[in-house]
Amino acid sequence: MAYVIGIDIGGTFTDAFAADEHGKVAGVKTPSTPPDFSQGFLTVLDELAGSLGTTTEDLLADTHYIVHGTTSTLNALVTGDVATVGFLTTRGHADSIAIMNLEGRYAGLGADQVQDMVRTAKPAPLVPPRLVREINERIDHKGSVVVELDEDGTRTAIRELVAAGAQAIAVSLLWSFRNPAHEKRIGELVAEEAPDAYVALSCEVSPRIREYSRSATTIMNTQVGPRLRDYLRPLEAELRSRGFEGSLLVMQGSGGCVDSADAPSRAITTIGSVLTGGVVGCTRLASELGHRNVISTDMGGTTFLAGLVVDGEPVSTTSTVLNQHQLNVPMVDVHTIGAGGGAIAWVDSGGNLHVGPRSAGARPGPACYGEGGTEPTVTDVDLLLGIVNPDNFLGGRKQLSKELAAESVRKHIAEPLGLSVDDACAAVYAIQNAQTADLVRKVVVTSGHDPRDFVLYAFGGAGPMHCASYAADLDVSEVVVPLGPTAAVFSAYGLAASDIVLTAELSAPSNFPVEPEVFNGAFAGLRRELESRLSAQALRFSEVAYRNEVDMRYTMQLAEVATPVPTGELDAADLDAVGASFGQRYEQLYGRGSGFAEAGLQLITYRTQAVGVLPIRPTLGAVEQSSGDAQPTSQRRVFLDARRGWQDADIYDYGVLAEGHELKGPAVVEAPTTTVALPEGCVGRVDRLGNLVIRYTQA
Repeated sequence: MAYVIGIDIGGTFTDAFAADEHGKVAGVKTPSTPPDFSQGFLTVLDELAGSLGTTTEDLLADTHYIVHGTTSTLNALVTGDVATVGFLTTRGHADSIAIMNLEGRYAGLGADQVQDMVRTAKPAPLVPPRLVREINERIDHKGSVVVELDEDGTRTAIRELVAAGAQAIAVSLLWSFRNPAHEKRIGELVAEEAPDAYVALSCEVSPRIREYSRSATTIMNTQVGPRLRDYLRPLEAELRSRGFEGSLLVMQGSGGCVDSADAPSRAITTIGSVLTGGVVGCTRLASELGHRNVISTDMGGTTFLAGLVVDGEPVSTTSTVLNQHQLNVPMVDVHTIGAGGGAIAWVDSGGNLHVGPRSAGARPGPACYGEGGTEPTVTDVDLLLGIVNPDNFLGGRKQLSKELAAESVRKHIAEPLGLSVDDACAAVYAIQNAQTADLVRKVVVTSGHDPRDFVLYAFGGAGPMHCASYAADLDVSEVVVPLGPTAAVFSAYGLAASDIVLTAELSAPSNFPVEPEVFNGAFAGLRRELESRLSAQALRFSEVAYRNEVDMRYTMQLAEVATPVPTGELDAADLDAVGASFGQRYEQLYGRGSGFAEAGLQLITYRTQAVGVLPIRPTLGAVEQSSGDAQPTSQRRVFLDARRGWQDADIYDYGVLAEGHELKGPAVVEAPTTTVALPEGCVGRVDRLGNLVIRYTQA
């Protein structure tokens, strides 16, 4: 028996999913354990083994690989708990990370924030001036050496940085993506002068044009690389001591995983690892259900996440913004707001009600947990509105207190606003659903799509409680709530269902089209690089697939668009087709007639992605077919719709539902790790995989 396991660590809960080659699956959820999240990793393994009727040691002995979505790198960057980094750059360019190409003032901000010039400011430079050294060397834009590397001066600079407290060294030289010789030599010098220091080279981490974003990416990678290494090494050692002989893999923001030994060298790619598992899970499930266009919505304890699957593939982006720094990190395009079940509801000084972004987290958690939390959260409100059963939270493993929840809402929301507790809860519920719908609408529309052309998938512990409401606001045709063993651990299922994904890039700006031999040669070089990295993963693949794309733009414009390129040898006609594809994608993003073909085209960056398909792919087995109508186990008063107020709702136990069972709202379905709310006007039907498919039959 060979298992694959996915473990997803969130800010509030840690989820695990396991599947074997015979289709046996299990999923469990336990509280996260900040600040040492590895304890939650080990605890959820114990729970997973128990749910499978085995010991942790036997489960690990039978496990082929574990895919881990970790918050360690993202948390380190957000909190500033990073390694002290020394920065080496070309003479005359030390201030580039402070100037930030003028992007720092507005990167990642909304239009209203950008226009408020009085209150906007650039973030502090990633490295203070005392830890920056300029190196005598120069390579020009063609890759020719203009000034040889001053090795003696470089050695002195390395020693000075270490003496000043640098624990790691980041190297980003001008035009190193055209000729990496000087950077690679500096890497060797660091190994000689400071063998214990972590080192990252921009030619390996981010070989892409634009000095500031390349340097920022390399520096952030250097900040978190040692932290990821120091997190993974003891975790893997503990797994080995418990009998695990398989591979520990780490999820990346690109939607694929990488071996834990390789992950720290490109640690920056893992900052989105906890965000992408759900989108990958949607992609896998959608392929089984025949859905091509899917909106992925994941509402956990801390955040609400939204992403897209279009034509069967996750929508990705070639860069991201973190702490107002522009980073060259290919990622599945996932947007997030602080609106999970633990999001705190609060009233500002002007008497305005807000939900999030602060979260009660795993500790102390919502007020109803009875573990010291006093501020009202979405979970407290869901409990008081009758959606959550206080005796059946986490399958009955945790008792919730309606009294503590009511006191929290009364003190912090109802009395300040002059409302009853019921009306205060209704207001929080409405705001929560509205802001999640707004995020989804933004994600879909700004990608050039119409929400009505998509099926919405809703998962996470809190997502199914709210999905029917925010989906109705979007006018989507259908909602799928993945239930069965994936219920509230769907992101962990996505991790277990992922493959090894590696990306290689080469910036070589030129007018387009280029000569076919130049074009084909660039991709051939990227493929050779990826073949070498794939072999270093020490894994067996059932197949390996390659995907090519180029970043292109209209001449003298800034907006670059990633454009797919067929694999294999291409001729001039093929290149013309690539140019036409760019034009179509540009208009889809920016509107009909927005392109300016007369200006000509420019090719900026070549990119190849290698997908090593892992041999064990989790499959979700069919559930039992119904032999009669679904029977509710009880009724209770619930508030699911402000227009209808409190209603008597049928309560269903998911464990006794079967394929074909149909439920009419108002109703609530209770599963071991989540709850599904069906307002009046909704019909839910259990499909062959045990998912609940929700449709609106009336307004």
